Amino acid sequence: MRDAVRVWVLPAGAGPDELARYRAVLDPAERARAARLAAGALRDRFTVAHGALRVLAGRATGASPAALTWHRGRYGKPALTGPWRGLHTSLSYSGDLVAVALSEGRPVGVDVQHVAPGGDPVSASARFFHPREARHVAAGCDQAVRGRRFVRLWARKEAAVKAAGGRLWPNLGMPVDRADVVECVDPAGRHRLADVVAPQGCAVAVALAGDEPYAVECRADIGDCR
Repeated sequence: MRDAVRVWVLPAGAGPDELARYRAVLDPAERARAARLAAGALRDRFTVAHGALRVLAGRATGASPAALTWHRGRYGKPALTGPWRGLHTSLSYSGDLVAVALSEGRPVGVDVQHVAPGGDPVSASARFFHPREARHVAAGCDQAVRGRRFVRLWARKEAAVKAAGGRLWPNLGMPVDRADVVECVDPAGRHRLADVVAPQGCAVAVALAGDEPYAVECRADIGDCR
């Protein structure tokens, strides 16, 4: 998997039995975080996202999903610890979708974004993005196109920053529209981006550290989560 990244784009909803299986592999801190979420749909999405990450990482490492442990880096990027630290993981969720990415040997970042109803992508891109990207968003022929252009760029930036383990805000001005190899500002480094096929109205992007090419294996089903 060194020159490949596996990406799962999954529905955030699950039935009672599936939710129970995901909940069973969470650690106490994750269960507590889920319990603090006020809306049931948010609790379920959190449970599916973190449970699916554990199940998939467990399959890749041969470990029990419940036994896996992560530590957070300087800016909060989780990294597997102990005998599993050779596997790099990334997790994102937005709306009714969850995205999980796994890579061996190269830090990975994945991000999923939904077009926000009633949003103002032109103003937001003018505020945060490189001027060329802001012009690209504003040139969209209608609101739907402008929204899709905005979320695609945002997802690509977030994916690169997650792979870098940095902060989003210093890197929002990083151009990601014309090249698949981009330069993060903080921390500095090159990352290769790829767009992932996603349902209409959202964008998914993945990034690996370094500029070497890689294959993207995208799946829409986790299979039996037991």
